[in-house]
Amino acid sequence: MTATIEPAAKLAQARVSSEFRTKWRNQIMQEHSLELVEADQIISDTLSFLTVGIANRTEYRPSKKVDIGWHQFILNTQEYAAFCAREAGYFIHHAPDEFTAPRRDEAAVREALAPTVEAITKAGLPFHPELWQSGGDRCSQCHSGCTNCGQGDDPH
Repeated sequence: MTATIEPAAKLAQARVSSEFRTKWRNQIMQEHSLELVEADQIISDTLSFLTVGIANRTEYRPSKKVDIGWHQFILNTQEYAAFCAREAGYFIHHAPDEFTAPRRDEAAVREALAPTVEAITKAGLPFHPELWQSGGDRCSQCHSGCTNCGQGDDPH
């Protein structure tokens, strides 16, 4: 069952300062060669993903694109730690799913992401469906640099 997202929790997006959001967006654009609109959408959906996880005390899966936003947020350790303390009351760790098969078909990725997508949409949080498409045969977890399974940019 999905917990009700309190209105205050929906304000998590607003509680990320515009100064930091601009910095975060610019980092995503530069590191991943993305346009401003897509980088902004990634930030919104990253915050939505984190918010439903906090509210439901559930480990949801990010899409590959949302994981870009989460990784970049974590790299800004002071802002990320402050967000976690303020919004969750605890540090939200990133624990890649090391036991996921290296390749998944599109249907399997959609199925793995379905609980997250459902929680975000039921909560009425910002959601951009195009960021939750699997993009082919890659798994939904990040793995780019997290494990050596061949899913990321590392060919080894």
